[in-house]
Amino acid sequence: MTDIRVLVVDDEALIRAGFRVLVDASPGLTVVGEAADGASAVRQCRALKPDVLLMDIRMPGMDGLEATRHVVSDESLDARVLVVTTFGEDEHVFAALRAGASGFVLKDTPPEDLVAAIRVVASGESLLTPQVTTRLIAEFVRRAPVVHTTGLTGLTDREREVLVQVAAGMSNTEIAEHFVVSLNTVKTHVSRLLMKLSARDRAQLVVLAYESGLVVPGS
Repeated sequence: MTDIRVLVVDDEALIRAGFRVLVDASPGLTVVGEAADGASAVRQCRALKPDVLLMDIRMPGMDGLEATRHVVSDESLDARVLVVTTFGEDEHVFAALRAGASGFVLKDTPPEDLVAAIRVVASGESLLTPQVTTRLIAEFVRRAPVVHTTGLTGLTDREREVLVQVAAGMSNTEIAEHFVVSLNTVKTHVSRLLMKLSARDRAQLVVLAYESGLVVPGS
């Protein structure tokens, strides 16, 4: 199996060095490059084709939010962004998810959890730390006007129900148990949701569920 290729993006050299040591010491993971700002991250992403970017938010010049938008919108790339942040930057985390990031971890996350997070994001099958992420999304959507889009009109009733469960942070297995259906059936529903809503991954489905008004914060 090919190693998961990781690009480390942070303006602090010591943090980059620490992440490199941790990632390179983990079976199946390898660091293919480092970047100290967003512009360099975008260039290296195009040149090195990593699978996952460990992305800091606050950096000089182009920050992590803008770099995430560039990476996600580039159809020639298949990289996923894992934001590395602190709770003091909650509003930036939400903005990063809206920009296309697949999830986030805190800078003081235990090493084994960071490695697991990289694998999860690389798989594209699960939203990282769903309970924390959905709580953050609920908080910031509560502060912003809800955009009632017409994009959900093409969904079936069951697809809407599955989307509500995805927004609640439930895994495919948990959703299957909730509706008493097979895991493959749930995977099919999620795949159709991604396709119909033009969403990159589950993180984007969660954002859409809140912003469309399908899920009401605090409900």
